[in-house]
Amino acid sequence: MSVRLRPIQALRLWQEVGLSMVRRHAVDLTQRQMVILLTIYLEPPPHTVRGLAAKLGVTKPVITRALDAMGELDLVSRRRDPADRRNVIIQRTVRGSLFLDEFSDRVVEAAGALSP
Repeated sequence: MSVRLRPIQALRLWQEVGLSMVRRHAVDLTQRQMVILLTIYLEPPPHTVRGLAAKLGVTKPVITRALDAMGELDLVSRRRDPADRRNVIIQRTVRGSLFLDEFSDRVVEAAGALSP
């Protein structure tokens, strides 16, 4: 299924979802953090700092800083890979799943309210 939006509708959707999250006092993530979080939740695991950095085209410290912030919010967790202690495995959390469930609900709600 394909959704067709005019550019102004796409911007309005983005604005409405953001506004909805702000009004609900939801977690406030940067664009980079949101992309990392969505990658972790939408793509099959395992996820590593090295793998995320390569996928997003950024350095490992960039990923680490984002994961630090998201870890403090309990949206993701990290553990050492028992098979290779040099790797850090990024794991999903219940709170992260609930955050993205709410976020996706806001997207659907805002998309339904768009005028044709």
